[in-house]
Amino acid sequence: MLKEFREFAVRGNVVDMAVGIIIGAAFGAIVKSLVDDVIMPPIGLLLGNVDFSNLFFVLKEGSTAAPYATLALAKAAGAVTLNYGMLVNAVVSFVIVAFAVFILIRNINRLRKEEPAVPAEPAPTPEEILLLREIRDNLKK
Repeated sequence: MLKEFREFAVRGNVVDMAVGIIIGAAFGAIVKSLVDDVIMPPIGLLLGNVDFSNLFFVLKEGSTAAPYATLALAKAAGAVTLNYGMLVNAVVSFVIVAFAVFILIRNINRLRKEEPAVPAEPAPTPEEILLLREIRDNLKK
């Protein structure tokens, strides 16, 4: 069983998949930072100084009464919240990752396209066709 596991673990596809997962996780962290720190602040500014990560509904108040200025204060008070701003951030992150993967796959597929093969020489003409041509030429004379 150990031998089979070792063969499985060192197989090329498994190693490639592991590398892809590690790079994907790092890429996900970069995209999360891009969304949270670069994209959403200007959008929030355009919409009237809205911080999307602090958009939430209070479902049940915590130890201190609502309203809570930030999500962190609501969590600290023990309030039960519905965090729809975090969902907006996650959707934007997903769209960016999906677009990046689309561009990557599109370029890989473009590189994989093979040029149409041009035959080196035409296929030999069948003997029947040659005989029919000879008959035709003899009838013309």
